Amino acid sequence: MSVFERYLTLWVALCIVAGVALGNLFPGLFRLIGSAEAFQVNLPVAGLIWLMIVPMLVKIDFGALHQVRDYWRGIGVTLVINWAIKPFSMALLGWLFIGGLFAPYLPAAQLDSYIAGLILLAAAPCTAMVFVWSNLCDGEPHFTLSQVALNDLIMVFAFAPIVALLLGLSAITVPWETLLLSVGLYIVVPVLVAQILRRYVLAAGEAALARLQGRLQPLSLVALLTTLVLLFGFQGEQILAQPLVIAMLAVPIVIQVYFNSGLAYLLNRISGEAHCVAGPSALIGASNFFELAVAAAISLFGFESGAALATVVGVLIEVPVMLSVVRIVNRSRGWYEGAPAVHRRAGSG
Repeated sequence: MSVFERYLTLWVALCIVAGVALGNLFPGLFRLIGSAEAFQVNLPVAGLIWLMIVPMLVKIDFGALHQVRDYWRGIGVTLVINWAIKPFSMALLGWLFIGGLFAPYLPAAQLDSYIAGLILLAAAPCTAMVFVWSNLCDGEPHFTLSQVALNDLIMVFAFAPIVALLLGLSAITVPWETLLLSVGLYIVVPVLVAQILRRYVLAAGEAALARLQGRLQPLSLVALLTTLVLLFGFQGEQILAQPLVIAMLAVPIVIQVYFNSGLAYLLNRISGEAHCVAGPSALIGASNFFELAVAAAISLFGFESGAALATVVGVLIEVPVMLSVVRIVNRSRGWYEGAPAVHRRAGSG
């Protein structure tokens, strides 16, 4: 993990301060940026989000999908967590905390929007940062690569239906055409562009691809931080009026990270999967594709929505919370490998 990535939470915090300050100093500029739309898509933000997402998707090798059968236990556990448990547990936590316990302390008009943002955050598994988390816990790299490639493929087809279902259960109306447009703009097209770029550069060798990724990664992070400055520029008044809103939104996010990572870790142990697979499985099961969540929230609900703010809170706490999960996975390795001898594999199955 680079120094820049390690201190991502600090940079996000500075973006909050900068965005709130600039939003109050130059409200006209932010209104102008917010009005630059076409087909309900904010064009400046769409460009920034492409710069965020494409460099991350360039890392994904869909040719690794054939390795899925080698790690079928870990793959199965992670798929259940990512697609059958995490979005629904987050919706439940959103209803419990935002719609219930914290509701008297939050703006009533934004409650549904906050819950929608939490659902968007949980409905897409992380694509890029999991490679960092996997490396930090000595994860099996082939498992991580094949799992992420499979998740990205599933996301193309499952993201919109799951989000629509959970928003519908929350009585939040979202036009299907807007949701599908978000999937096309921020999943399908970036995947195609990234894979075409990857194949073109790979023709010159792996070293050329590594150099490209090295150049693109800082660009991706700068685009993310610039987007956050814009978001907080629009959210500034609300944050100043309700300074505890970020802490309250963080509660269900933190709970779902520890719940889903712990459940994935335990299920891998029960199934007899090796620790080098269980670690990244737990981390993939817990982390979120927050770049996609931010993009979808802006497209569906707008810059100034509670949904956009909720997804940004996910960015704010992603690094410290996930690093704590990495530490737990590493320190519990003795306990994990000391399980009664269910057949524990080192690799293939």
